[in-house]
Amino acid sequence: MRWFPRTLAGQVAALALVVVAVVVVAGSVLAAIDARVDGDRAARDEVTAVAVSLADSPATVEALTSPDPSATLQPVTDRIRQGTGIAFITVLGPDRTRYTHTDPALIGAPYIGSIDAALRGETMTETYTGTLGPSIRTIAPVRGPDGRIIGMVAAGITQRSLTSTWRGELPLIAVTALAALMTAAAGLWWIRRRLLRQTGGLAPDDLRLMYDHHDAVLRAVREGLIVVEDGRPALVNAEAQRLLGIGTDTPASDLPDFLIREDGVADELHAAGGRVLLVSRSPVSGRRGSSVVTIRDRTELSDAMGELDSMTRFAEVLRAQTHEAANRLHTVVVLVETGRPAEAVRLATTELELSQHLIDRMTQAVAEPALVALLLGKSAQAAERGITFSLTEDSQVSDEATQILSPGEMITVVGNLVDNALDASDPADPWVEVGVVGDRAALEIVVADSGPGMDTDLFTRATARGYSTKTGGDEAGRGLGLALVAQVVARHHGTLTAENTYGSVVSVRIQAGVTR
Repeated sequence: MRWFPRTLAGQVAALALVVVAVVVVAGSVLAAIDARVDGDRAARDEVTAVAVSLADSPATVEALTSPDPSATLQPVTDRIRQGTGIAFITVLGPDRTRYTHTDPALIGAPYIGSIDAALRGETMTETYTGTLGPSIRTIAPVRGPDGRIIGMVAAGITQRSLTSTWRGELPLIAVTALAALMTAAAGLWWIRRRLLRQTGGLAPDDLRLMYDHHDAVLRAVREGLIVVEDGRPALVNAEAQRLLGIGTDTPASDLPDFLIREDGVADELHAAGGRVLLVSRSPVSGRRGSSVVTIRDRTELSDAMGELDSMTRFAEVLRAQTHEAANRLHTVVVLVETGRPAEAVRLATTELELSQHLIDRMTQAVAEPALVALLLGKSAQAAERGITFSLTEDSQVSDEATQILSPGEMITVVGNLVDNALDASDPADPWVEVGVVGDRAALEIVVADSGPGMDTDLFTRATARGYSTKTGGDEAGRGLGLALVAQVVARHHGTLTAENTYGSVVSVRIQAGVTR
C-alpha cells in the first residue's frame, strides 16, 4: 500500500488526521442537526407566546364580540406578524370562520387545522400543512367575560422559513469545521516532524526489529550495562543485576557511588558487593544526569593477580633465602675445615631455632592453617624487604573463630591489611605488628605499622570506593584492599576503625551471630 506513509511519524500523523476529520465531520453534522432542532424549538416557543399573548388580550375579546371583528383584528395581526417575523396569525371563531389571515382573500373562509383542543380550553402546538404550506402552529382559546370560548388565535411559522434560517448557519458551521481541520493538520504536521527527529524516520517494523535486536544484545553481552537517566538507572541488563544486585526500581540511597557521578571514566577499579569491578562511564551529551555505564567483573582476575603477586614475592624470598643459605652453608663448611666444628654447629642451629620458633609461635597461637600460612608468607615478605614483622603476645585464634569469618574471609581481611601496612611502613623505621584474637564470641584483628596513617576523610574514601594513596603503574590498582575489607566487615555488621597512636593502627571487630 504505497499511499500509506512508511515511517512511524507519518503513520501516526495520518491516523490522527483521519480521527480528527471523522470527529470534525461528525461534530459538524451534529451542529447542523442541533441548529435545526434549536430552530424548531425556538419557533414553537415564539408562536406559542404570540398566540397566547394575543388570545389573552382584552382587545381581542372586545373585537370578537363586536359586529365586525376583521376590521379591528386584521391591522393588529399584520403589525404583530411584521414585527415578529412569523408567517401567519389567524383569529377565528368557534365555527372555524377566519377573521384575519395573511391573504385577505381567505378571510371568512373556514380555518384548516385541528381546533378540538382549543375548544376544550387547551393551548396546542402542532405541525400542519395549511394554505401557506407545512408549518409549526399554535392555537390558543379566547375566553369571553363569562368564561365561554368565543374564539381562537392561531399563529405559525412555515417550515420553509425555518429551513432557510438553519441553513443560513451552515456556512458558519462549515467554516468552523474547516478551521478546525486546518488547525489539526498544522498541529499534526508539527508532531510528525518531531516524531521524525525522535525516531530517525524509521518505520514501525524497523523500530520493532531494532528493539528485538537491542534486547537480544543486552541479554547476550557479557558485560554489565546500565543506562542512567536523571541520576536513576533506566535500564539494567541481567549481568549488571548479577554483579550489583540492583534494578530500575532500586532506591537512590542503595545505588553505588559510581552510578550517581556524572564525569566520564574508563576502566576505573571499584569494589562493590564483594567483587572487584572495572567501571567505564560515558556521559550522554546534552543530557545532565544521563550516562551509559559498563561493568566488567575483575574479581577472578584480581584474585589471580594477587596469587601471582604472592607467588612472585614468595619466589623472590626463596631466592634470597637460598642465596643466604648458600652463604651460611659455605661459612659452616669453612669453619669445619679449619677445625672449628663447635662454632659451625652453633651458627647452623641458631638460624634453625629462630625459624622454628616463629613457626611454633604462630602455629600455637593460630588454629586456622590457612591463616598461619598467610602470616608465615607475609613474615617472609617482610624479612625480604627489611621490615620487622611480629605477632602480638595476646594473639590467639581458636577453631571456633571460623564460625564468625570463613577462612577465605579471614585471608581477605588479614592479607589486605598486612599488605597495606607493609607498603605504608616508614622506611626509616620499618615495622608491622599483627594481633589476631578470636573465639566463638568475637573476632578482633589489629594491624599496626610505622607509617603516617590516614585521616578520617581519607580512610572513609579508601573504604568506600577503593581509593588508593599510591600512584602509577600496577600499584594504583591495589588500593581496593581496604574497600574489600570494608565489604566483609559490613556484611557481618562489624566495625572497621583507624587511628594514629603508637603507629598507624587499623582495627576490625566482628561479633558472632551478626551477618546478612
